[in-house]
Amino acid sequence: MWSSFNEWFWQEKLWLPPNSSWVALEDRDGLVYPHPRDVLAALPLALALVAMRFTFERFIGLPLSRWLGVRDQARRPAKSNATLEKYFLTEGCKPKEPQMAFLAAQCGLTLQQTRRWFRRRRNQDRPCLSKKFCEASWRFVFYLCSFFGGLSVLYHESWLWTPVMCWDNYPDQPLKPGLYYWYLLELSFYISLLITLHLDVKRKDFKEQVAHHFVTITLIVFSYSANLLRIGSLVLLLHDASDYLLEACKIFNYTRWRKACDTLFIIFSLVFFYTRLVLFPTQILYTTYYESIASSGPFFGYYFFNGLLMMLQLLHVFWSCLILRMIYSFTKKGQMEKDVRSDVEEADSSDGDVAQESLPLKNGAAPTDGPRSRAAGRLANGHAPAT
Repeated sequence: MWSSFNEWFWQEKLWLPPNSSWVALEDRDGLVYPHPRDVLAALPLALALVAMRFTFERFIGLPLSRWLGVRDQARRPAKSNATLEKYFLTEGCKPKEPQMAFLAAQCGLTLQQTRRWFRRRRNQDRPCLSKKFCEASWRFVFYLCSFFGGLSVLYHESWLWTPVMCWDNYPDQPLKPGLYYWYLLELSFYISLLITLHLDVKRKDFKEQVAHHFVTITLIVFSYSANLLRIGSLVLLLHDASDYLLEACKIFNYTRWRKACDTLFIIFSLVFFYTRLVLFPTQILYTTYYESIASSGPFFGYYFFNGLLMMLQLLHVFWSCLILRMIYSFTKKGQMEKDVRSDVEEADSSDGDVAQESLPLKNGAAPTDGPRSRAAGRLANGHAPAT
């Protein structure tokens, strides 16, 4: 059964253009060609990258964050409450007002105490600032090395400057050692991101990030197996061109170097829009859709590969909308305040709770919604009393 599936899966009509065969891609006369089994080497390399990441974050990223003045905000832990904890884990972290009132009555707490418990419990699950800094530092180092390493590999190649050369004599294109190692490193990195997914900082675009990782890994594996390394290398290089700028922007944001963060954000936005919304559709998608089948008819791999590239483009448009929202905030307020994808840490008490839970009056009665309670609320919020 396995041999039958293997024979069906590797049919030449699925992977290669018409009138092409796997025999033509066998190593010969000192020429080396990519083979699907080569990508298995990425698995142990991915584990090595995970170990390198933890080592980097522990011995380089964390000390660097402290040296640059990154401080984690002190958090008050939520008091132990089995009923609220069960609801938090099974039903959700943000109950609606009727459910909040029901839980408060069930636990013998006030509504404000129950709200505070959920705020503190949500804050407990949010990553601290030093963790965000360490993660961004590791990704910055990798993306920076990967981009300039890939640029050095491709700089003298004709297809970097003329994408139509990706299809010159395809699929009979020998594999160069530098391209092989860079491709393998990129694949290993994205596999390592999947391995550590449950440990990474989860942002509001978490699902899109997961989809991006799966699409990227599939693209790399398929392009390597079908000897589409030339066009695949251009896709990787275009993505790395802006990724290291984004991570650098995060680093400066966590260290509160506002001017550097704002400047890098503008540079990142320009590079992102140009590479993802201009170069990618006009150079990459155009050549894969039209020029790739100029000398041969379409085949399954053609549709599959272009479908994955279109999924990437849709993700580019999604993230471009998020960046435009940040640019709007930047132009309106004059500085970058936060990543719109980030989950902002909540204050321990909201304004409404402070007004209700301010210092008790002399007779021990709870403050009501009147002038005295409003004055107490203003004092609790740090406002000076009027004189």
